[in-house]
Amino acid sequence: MVGLDPEQSAAVLAPRGPVCVLAGAGTGKTRTITRRIAHLIADGHVKPGQVLAVTFTARAAGEMRERLRSLGIHGSEGQVQARTFHAASMRQLKYFWPQVVGNTDWRLLDRKFGIVGQAASAAGASTSTDSVRDLAGEIEWAKASLVAPEDYAATAARLHRDTPTDADRVAAVYEGYEQLKNRDPDAVLLDFDDLLLHTAAALENSPAVAQEFRERYRCFVVDEYQDVTPLQQRVLDAWLGDRDDLTVVGDANQTIYSFTGASPRFLLDFSRRFPDATVVRLERDYRSTPQVVGLANKVIGAAKGRIAGTRLQLIGQRPAGPEPTFVEYDDEVSEAAGVARTVQRLIRTGTRPSEIAVLYRINAHSEAHEKALTDLAVPYQVRGGESFFQRQDVRSAIAAVRTSAARDDLPDDARSGAGLPRLMEAVLAPLGLGATEPNGAQAREKWAALRALVTLTEDLVVQVPDLDLDGLLREFAARAEARHPPVVEGVTLASLHAAKGLEWDAVFLVGLTDGTLPISHALGDSNSAPDEAAVEEERRLLYVGVTRAREHLELSWALARNEGGRKSRRRSRFLVDLVPDSSPASRIAAPTVNKKRPVCRVCGKQVIGTVATMLGRCENCPSDVDIPLLESLRTWRSETSKALKVPAYVVFSDNTLTAIAEQRPRDDRGLVAIPGIGAKKLERFGADVLALVDARLTASD
Repeated sequence: MVGLDPEQSAAVLAPRGPVCVLAGAGTGKTRTITRRIAHLIADGHVKPGQVLAVTFTARAAGEMRERLRSLGIHGSEGQVQARTFHAASMRQLKYFWPQVVGNTDWRLLDRKFGIVGQAASAAGASTSTDSVRDLAGEIEWAKASLVAPEDYAATAARLHRDTPTDADRVAAVYEGYEQLKNRDPDAVLLDFDDLLLHTAAALENSPAVAQEFRERYRCFVVDEYQDVTPLQQRVLDAWLGDRDDLTVVGDANQTIYSFTGASPRFLLDFSRRFPDATVVRLERDYRSTPQVVGLANKVIGAAKGRIAGTRLQLIGQRPAGPEPTFVEYDDEVSEAAGVARTVQRLIRTGTRPSEIAVLYRINAHSEAHEKALTDLAVPYQVRGGESFFQRQDVRSAIAAVRTSAARDDLPDDARSGAGLPRLMEAVLAPLGLGATEPNGAQAREKWAALRALVTLTEDLVVQVPDLDLDGLLREFAARAEARHPPVVEGVTLASLHAAKGLEWDAVFLVGLTDGTLPISHALGDSNSAPDEAAVEEERRLLYVGVTRAREHLELSWALARNEGGRKSRRRSRFLVDLVPDSSPASRIAAPTVNKKRPVCRVCGKQVIGTVATMLGRCENCPSDVDIPLLESLRTWRSETSKALKVPAYVVFSDNTLTAIAEQRPRDDRGLVAIPGIGAKKLERFGADVLALVDARLTASD
C-alpha cells in the first residue's frame, strides 16, 4: 500500500478477526491502525459506526480522530468512535443506566480526596494531604486490579506491595470510601473506575443491554495494549462477548505504569487466547537516527524476564546522526549548568527550544535545571506538573520557614551560615522530611522536594558563608519569581513518565545514578533484595527516555548531590556496557554488577546463597574477620541507630558489618563492592565506616 512499509501493509490488510500488532517506538503505529480502520471500512468489512477505537489519553484519542479525518473518516455520530476507555464507558453508561438501574441518578465523583479523607479519619489513618493522596492512589490501583476491599490485605501481601500504611488499615479506608460514596439514596456517586465497573456489569448481567451494544459495535481497536489494567480488560471482554473482531497494538517493552495496575500480560497472552491471531511486528523506526536506535536496542537488550522475550529489534530508517554522548559531572549543580549550556548551543545553531527536552526520573530534580536554564535566559516549560517553586508542598515549606524566621527565640547560630541547613531540616521534619524516604508515591515525591530545599540551602551557604535566614528567604522568593514558565515556546522539562508518547529533536536524560534510575525503593537495602520486576520496569523507563530522541541524545549523571560534596554516587547500573571507550565518562568505574555469579575470595569457587554473596566467600571457608574492627563497627552502629531513632539493622545488617570487618575496604569503591551498600548508605555512613577501618588498620600497623 502507498506510504506503508511491508510490515505496516501486512497489519493493515490482515483479515477480520484477532490481529496483534507489536509496534516498537517510532514505528508508525498510529498511521498503521488508522489505515487499517479505513481499509476495513473501504472493503465493506464493517460500517464506520460499528468501529470503536480506544486508547489511554485524550491527546492520543484526539490524534487518532485527526488521522481518521485526514483519511476521510470523520468522528461525528454514526462514524468511527475514537475515545479513551473512560470516555467510551461514560457515554455507554449514560445511555444504558435507566435500563439497568432505573430512576436512581448517578453523579461523577471527579475528586475523591474529601471522601477518602473522611474514610481515613474513620479508620484511624493519617489524614495529611500526602497520606490521603497515597490512599486514594492505592484505592485506584485496587479497583483497576479488580481487588475488592476484603481481598486487599491478602493481595498486597502476596504481591509484596509497597503500601502507604498497614495493609489492613488501607483495606478499612477502601471499605469506608465505598460506603461513603453510596450513602445518598437519591444519587449514586461513581468515580472513574466505577464507570468501567458498571459498564462491564451492565453488559455482563443484562442480555438486552449486551445485545443492543453488540449490534451497534462490531469491530474494536485498542492502542497501547501493554498498558491495559485487569478492569479495562474486563470491559473489553464485555464489549466483545464471544466475538474476536479485535485489533490490539502495543509494545511490552514500553510497560512503565504497573504501579497503576497496568499489566502487559494481556498483550503477552494474546496469541494464547486467540491461537489463530495474525501477529505483525513493526520494527522499522522512522523517528530516531540509527545511532539513537542502536543505543535503545542495547538498553532493552539487557532486559530480563518474560517481557524481554518479546523485545523488538528496532531498525533505524533515518539518515545517520551524531552518536549519543555520556557525561559525568562532579555534582548536580554542575550537571544542570552543563546541560543548560549545551541546550543554549543547540538553540544558537538552529534547534527550536520546543524541540528540546530535559527528562528526569524524579520531579524534584527539576529545580536545578530550572535554575540553570533561567541563569542563561533559556525559556522552558514544565510538563505534567508545576515548576518547582510553584508546587504546593514547596510553597508550604517556605511558608513554614518564614514563620520560623519571625520567632524571637531562635538561637543565633541557627539564623545564619552552617546553622541554616540544620534549621531547615528541623522546620521541614513535621512536614514530611524524615531521615529516610517514606512509603507511598506522594509522600516520597514530597520528601524529595523537601530534601531538595535543604540541598539548595546547603549550596547557598557554600556560596555565601555568612548568609542569614532573611537572605535565604529572599533568595527563595527571587528564584520563584524568576521561574514562571514563559508563554513563548520553550525547552520542555518533564519526568520520564510524563514524556511517554512524546518526541523531540534533542533529549537530555539526566540524573542517571543508582538510587534514582533505578529508583532506590526498587533496589532494596542490606535487609532486602532488589525487586527484580521493579528494576526491570526502571530499565524500560530508560528505554522509553532514549526512544524520545530523534537526533541528539545526551545521558548524564552526577557523583555528588551538592557542590563540593562527597562523590559517593555511582552511575546507573543500566549504563554498564553502554558508555563507549572513547567517551570521557568511560574512564569512571562502572557500578559493580555481577553478570555472573560472584566467586569466593578464599577458594575461588562460585558462591551460593545470600550470606555467602554478602561476605564474598563460601560460608564454610575460613573467616579472616578483624574482631576489634567488628566490635568498633557494632558500637558505632548502636550509637548511630539511637541517634537516628531507627533499629540497628536499618543502619547495617550483621552480615554487612561482618563483611566490612573481613574485607576492610579502604575507599568508596571497596565499600560499595559489598552487597547491600548502595549510593544512599555510602553517602550517609561511608565516611564514618571508612574512618573506623582506617583507624583500625593504622593501629595494627
